[in-house]
Amino acid sequence: MAKPKRPPIQPHWWSKTLAGGVLGFTLALALMGLFAWLGPGGIEAPNKVQFNMWVVPVIWMAVFAFVYLFRTGPRAWLWLGAANVAAFSALAVVRVIMEGG
Repeated sequence: MAKPKRPPIQPHWWSKTLAGGVLGFTLALALMGLFAWLGPGGIEAPNKVQFNMWVVPVIWMAVFAFVYLFRTGPRAWLWLGAANVAAFSALAVVRVIMEGG
């Protein structure tokens, strides 16, 4: 019995590019925030600011590169949107816990 064929990856260049540009950037910011709070030394580490600044474009460009592997543009928006909601929710929870509130 043959497996059903999956639909091919659709071009949707504009939609995928915008998803990677906008949602990839916000996802990178949320992940950087999580590292700032949970990484070595916590939020008070003296040399962590420089690393946090430089990790944002690395994460952003990685997301930007892989966004074209989504089958369609709307699927890219959906998955990256869900990743953003999860990352910013985790960041909010971590901030509340770490600030003792």
